Amino acid sequence: MIYPWHLYLMAGMYVLAGCMHFVFPQAYLRIMPPYLPVHKSLVLWSGIAEIALGIALCFPTTKNWAIWGIIAMLTLFLTVHFYMLQGEKEAAGVPKWILVLRIPLQFGLMYWAYWYLQF
Repeated sequence: MIYPWHLYLMAGMYVLAGCMHFVFPQAYLRIMPPYLPVHKSLVLWSGIAEIALGIALCFPTTKNWAIWGIIAMLTLFLTVHFYMLQGEKEAAGVPKWILVLRIPLQFGLMYWAYWYLQF
């Protein structure tokens, strides 16, 4: 292993999360803000991006690009997180306290990715 085990854990997490876009696309379609276009395409492409970025984390030549891509992707995903806070329908059955906790978690995930730029 070239990198610490927890970098590979992060990579696996993104690959698994990306695969879930194809296994359970309805779950993601249900939480898409109406102001975003082509929901189905966005769900599928975001899944592809998560898988590709997760894999790219594992290689020295692509690791830093993958980290910046993950940070950008997580920043974009904040739009969905804030949208889900707007009301019960938008929350799709997720308790409000979980939705609120997801915001700092998102920034924690960004910091976790950024931390690997030093390796």
